[in-house]
Amino acid sequence: MKRILIIEDEDIIAEVQKDYLEAGGFGVEIAASGDIGLKKALEEEYDLVILDLMLPKTDGFEICKRVRQAKNIPILMVTAKKEDIDKIRGLGLGADDYITKPFSVGELVARVKAHLARYERLTSDYRARYQDEIRVRGIRIDKMSRKVFVNESEVPLTSKEYDLLLFLALHPNRVFSKDELFEKIWGLDALSDNATVTVYISKLREKVETDPSKPQYIETIWGVGYRFNL
Repeated sequence: MKRILIIEDEDIIAEVQKDYLEAGGFGVEIAASGDIGLKKALEEEYDLVILDLMLPKTDGFEICKRVRQAKNIPILMVTAKKEDIDKIRGLGLGADDYITKPFSVGELVARVKAHLARYERLTSDYRARYQDEIRVRGIRIDKMSRKVFVNESEVPLTSKEYDLLLFLALHPNRVFSKDELFEKIWGLDALSDNATVTVYISKLREKVETDPSKPQYIETIWGVGYRFNL
């Protein structure tokens, strides 16, 4: 049974989420404050964390940063704020997705299932196809540590940037549309805007390409999508 940690200080919201997720077949625990949630997330084993941003004692941004530094599990942010800056900040700290209050609990369960399925698919895919690492000219992807090196210098990537690069590298010379990449990496279909893909491709190019304006690895196929070149 997949274990989920809900870090949420509003008891009613947390209990409703817990009931729906348990009905979906998940084991669920609740932490009602940031410090307790962070301790549980770091010391215990969970498959996914649902993280409210506005928490007493330790806020969600700090928890997201600390958990992502220690573990590679999906983190779904929950925020009452609608400002894009908070969403961008959370994604930049390593969150996999966000959902804004008020939201449908059914949508929350759907996103949890999608992220867990995506994580299992990506993990099993690269473990099955490669043992330790992928090397493509100057890029080295170390799958065990989830680290990326360009010309043997480590390049820091967020969780989603790494997943996107890994997926493309596992399928070289194949063109993927934005819709396909969004579904494969974010595990969602029409639940969000696939313009996210364009932003992440741009971020990846800035980090792994010698000249991002003339990419050698991640190529744009105009009108179609993107391709990773060997």
